[in-house]
Amino acid sequence: MPTPILVLNCGSSSVKYQMIDIDNEEVLASGMVEKIGLTDGNITHTTGGHKETIDETIADHTAALALVTRAFHTWGPPLEDVVAVGHRAVHGGERFRETTLINDDVIDGLTELSGLAPLHNPPGIAGIKAAQQALPNVPHVAIFDTAFFSTLPPEAYTYAIDREVAEKYHIRKYGFHGTSHSYVSKASAEFLGKNVEDVNQIICHMGNGASISAVRGGVAIETSMGLTPLAGLVMGTRSGDIDPGIFSYLQRVAGMDAQQVDNLLNKQSGMAGLADGASDFRDLWAKIDAGDANAAQAMDVYIHRLISYIGAYMAVLGRVDMIVFTAGVGENDNMTRARICDRLAGFGVKLDPAKNTPRNKDATEISAPDSSIAVLVVPTNEELAMARETYRVMN
Repeated sequence: MPTPILVLNCGSSSVKYQMIDIDNEEVLASGMVEKIGLTDGNITHTTGGHKETIDETIADHTAALALVTRAFHTWGPPLEDVVAVGHRAVHGGERFRETTLINDDVIDGLTELSGLAPLHNPPGIAGIKAAQQALPNVPHVAIFDTAFFSTLPPEAYTYAIDREVAEKYHIRKYGFHGTSHSYVSKASAEFLGKNVEDVNQIICHMGNGASISAVRGGVAIETSMGLTPLAGLVMGTRSGDIDPGIFSYLQRVAGMDAQQVDNLLNKQSGMAGLADGASDFRDLWAKIDAGDANAAQAMDVYIHRLISYIGAYMAVLGRVDMIVFTAGVGENDNMTRARICDRLAGFGVKLDPAKNTPRNKDATEISAPDSSIAVLVVPTNEELAMARETYRVMN
């Protein structure tokens, strides 16, 4: 008999899910509910190699989870066999530093933290409540994006602002994408036949949201995202690091209010802001090939920022055994990886062009044998990491 665990990732207008047999880590079913709150909502449910779709209006997350329940009842596998549900929780603040069994107190805590993640925590809470209603007799577990980075030392997580203000409003670096960074750090060490405790790694999670971490012996000591997921690398629509004075400057000179500036930096910046709306790297490379100067500059800015972080993390770690690329861009864009490695040639990093193929579905070492640092592509699997964490906590 399988031991199915359901993992849920609730966004503001979507729910992504997988049912995983934790005994053999096989994906029994997966799906996505999209456009929650809009008239043209839909769910895509895949199981046994068959993809099914339902199109209908989905009012809220309760309706979305009801639709997920209907999909399992219609196409299987049996939802009644699920032994636990794992929920992605984006922001755990200082309170939640590890995967946690959900109860009313945890939900209250997540609600209190919503000010730190207004786009992420509220839909996550709605998803938890809806899932508890649909599956009331199994344990529900919260897996926090910030948990892996709770190990950051004070010099890494402390901002140089007034101490009383920082403490009163819980202002510090938290870091995000922790489930991915944790999974990839372990998987990359295992791929090279090493113990994660014995290696120093730089993990580059490069997707529409992007972050980088320095991991020493399996423990995160630095990361690029901060109080919010806006800090750090250039992203699809997010600016990443900027002079904080820009915020008040735009308020004074452009007459923009706080919400307008926040919207600008989160949704109208990054690659899309620099490359006339293009944030998908396939579109960016097509623009570059066609001679688009803005797209070419966007790519230069993206790589410059990433290289700057890699150099800083080399210094922080003191010794780097591997640089690992993961997530959508990191796993699939061999041209971006090649440009990054070319910029690291002065440190003895050498790429093997024959191994640096466009798409990597499996873990691959793409560095040459005489490279000073191993360079890997390791596909992330946040859902599997969530299922493992859920099973660990429920036992």
